[in-house]
Amino acid sequence: MYVASTQRLTLAGAREIVAAATASAEASGIAISVVVVDAGGHPVLIERMEGGRFHTVHSAAAKAICAASNRRPTGPAGAQGQALDAIHAIGLALAAGSERWTALEGGCPIVMAGECIGGVGVSGGSFEFDDRVAREAVEAIGATW
Repeated sequence: MYVASTQRLTLAGAREIVAAATASAEASGIAISVVVVDAGGHPVLIERMEGGRFHTVHSAAAKAICAASNRRPTGPAGAQGQALDAIHAIGLALAAGSERWTALEGGCPIVMAGECIGGVGVSGGSFEFDDRVAREAVEAIGATW
């Protein structure tokens, strides 16, 4: 076979993910940035809430891209899920590129029917908050992470 059928994330799906994330953040009184990317790590939708710090856009993008690339939530683990100390986490970010890999929590892949169709990154709250909001936002469209 030379051609494969694939699923893709729609703009409507990305909008629903962003709406779920920002609603959760508003309810908690935390201004966040949310970035949704497709399976190749290309931006589909970017939103920074009123009061959100501008650096959170870059952080959310790195989380979304890393989650889509690794097909698992972001955090202090390597590409195979192995635990990383600070030196190895920094080294991996330098090798992969800081815009493509992060050890920070808050990024989740978007998986439908076993296929990764993108990633979402949330930044602006605590690591635990960002991680929870990203996971809930993915689930808002019936996807898994």
